[in-house]
Amino acid sequence: MSPHQEIAPGAMPPALEDRVMPAGEDAGGLLGSSHVFRQALAVVARLARVEVPVLIVGETGTGKELAARSLHYAGRRGDRPFVPVDCGALPETLFESELFGHVRGAFTDARRDAAGLVTQAEGGTLFFDEVHALSLRSQAALLRFLQDFHYRPLGAAQCRRADVRIVAATNRDLKQGAEDGWFREDLLYRLNVANVRMPSLRERPEDIPRLAELFIARFCTRYGWPGCHFDEASLAWMLAQPWRGNVRELENFVQRCLLSCDGSIVHAEGCIPVPCAAREGGSAAAGCGQPFKQARDQALAAFEAAYLRAALARSRGNVSAAAREAGKERRVFGRLLKKHGIDRAEFC
Repeated sequence: MSPHQEIAPGAMPPALEDRVMPAGEDAGGLLGSSHVFRQALAVVARLARVEVPVLIVGETGTGKELAARSLHYAGRRGDRPFVPVDCGALPETLFESELFGHVRGAFTDARRDAAGLVTQAEGGTLFFDEVHALSLRSQAALLRFLQDFHYRPLGAAQCRRADVRIVAATNRDLKQGAEDGWFREDLLYRLNVANVRMPSLRERPEDIPRLAELFIARFCTRYGWPGCHFDEASLAWMLAQPWRGNVRELENFVQRCLLSCDGSIVHAEGCIPVPCAAREGGSAAAGCGQPFKQARDQALAAFEAAYLRAALARSRGNVSAAAREAGKERRVFGRLLKKHGIDRAEFC
């Protein structure tokens, strides 16, 4: 395997796959049955077996930290600490002290020795979240550490050697960052030995209903409420949304909808309102009290929009490629995009 190569998913021992993707359950909070999502988890399962640095990429809210935790707990270090480092919250002046620790008297107010995050993660995994947020000076300090895993706490006379696995995550294009000068290219090589890309919800809309129902069940349990669920029109409406904040945005949206609900049937904010009496059952037919044709047309429109978005996401905004995948002429596919107000540029 060459450096910086994205590992394609392939066959893996069933026992290992079960550890990362338990049958019928969400793997450490990761849930989905779509092909593109299962591919990502298959890569996680493969990389859990090997001791190499891993870079996890993906948009905000796609589950990068959950993937990092799955990498850790499915590997041989699973019984050791998993220590996250929030790079976006660490000031440049405190980075080395937080990472490597310090000894008494190393600076003003250092009244006793303090273990750094590297020491806390000994034998386990050190996870650098939002690694793109590190300053160039902090990147240099991290690079020195990654070269041989030796470090010296501030004020200490002796170097120490760490036994940790390195996993990092970003929602930025670090290769472009290296070209633009805000991210060190040599550090990128150290972090990106292997990588995992977490897909956006736009690429896996078929997972949205299951995720929504999972979240609503969790919140009902948390609040001690009786079981609630979304009406069919709301689920169809959610399929057509872009969810730029991905799973995190969907989870927050579900919680907000549940908190504003008076009954057991939850209606999505933004969806065409349905009278409460109809949503609660009464004499209403399936489709949340809507006439059959209106409910059918709404569901079909939601399916069309979700399908178009998923196809464009897979093709990175290439309309011709998306049309070929859909088995439609490019002109017809373009008319459908216009009909649903979908801009290919958001997928490029």
